[in-house]
Amino acid sequence: MIEKDLSRRAFIHQSLVAGLSLAALPLVPSFAGSKKNGMKFGLVTYEWAKDWDLPTLISNCEKTGVLGVELRTQHAHAVEVNLSASQRLEVKKRFADSKVTCLGYGSNYEYHSPDAAKLNQNIEGTKAYIKLCHDIGATGIKVKPNTLPEGIAKEKTIAQIAASFNEVGKFAQDYGQLIRVEVHGHLTQELPNMKAIFDQVTEPNVKICWNSNPEDLLPPGLEANFNSVKKWFGDTVHVREFNIGDYPYAELFRLFSKMDYQGWILMEARSQPADRVVALREQLDLFNALVAQSS
Repeated sequence: MIEKDLSRRAFIHQSLVAGLSLAALPLVPSFAGSKKNGMKFGLVTYEWAKDWDLPTLISNCEKTGVLGVELRTQHAHAVEVNLSASQRLEVKKRFADSKVTCLGYGSNYEYHSPDAAKLNQNIEGTKAYIKLCHDIGATGIKVKPNTLPEGIAKEKTIAQIAASFNEVGKFAQDYGQLIRVEVHGHLTQELPNMKAIFDQVTEPNVKICWNSNPEDLLPPGLEANFNSVKKWFGDTVHVREFNIGDYPYAELFRLFSKMDYQGWILMEARSQPADRVVALREQLDLFNALVAQSS
């Protein structure tokens, strides 16, 4: 068993060096946080956990040491607003009796539509899931802007999105919940536009969830874009597989370390590995190496 484990770790280390240019890093133990850094590693149930029911999800997270989850809508764990009061308490108890923190809900609610009825539907839907997050012992809901519609003044849509964030943010305060705004959508995921939205956000519990998009690298570059919005960061960040693609995660982690970020780095994986539990543990190893290098 020891020989196999060392072989697996050697493979992971080689992948790290090749995929992330983090040569000469020592291997670090697998755990979801760091003694020198407050960043913690968790999972968005987007792809790798979409067909896991709730007991399986919790069990697999405990097996891997990935101890935080953002639940995605319409997945097999079935934590939705149709749950009764007793079912909500059961979900809350399952997490409380485990090592896994339920961070909250990853919704698809968006606020850019010029159609007043659609906008209201999204706002009221958000409020219903805020109540759900409260009832299951979570701390927030993820929402998003998704575009700036053509034919409508950019400034008008930005003001509408910000006003919607303020409305759901104010509502969420009565339930002790955060509104986590994913940097998402055509045009809206460009950091100058996200900043323009948040310049009009007044509610203190409305926070930005960095999403590790290619647009982060547009001029004036990652560090400047990061710094332009970091004062609004909340307690969640979305990343993709650390060893796939060319996003500069080493630089991103240095920026988070520099600001003493204390939140969750959540894996929103898109690939289809043969064994997702093994793959998640490997991503945790890569996360810990990135944290170690950034400190």
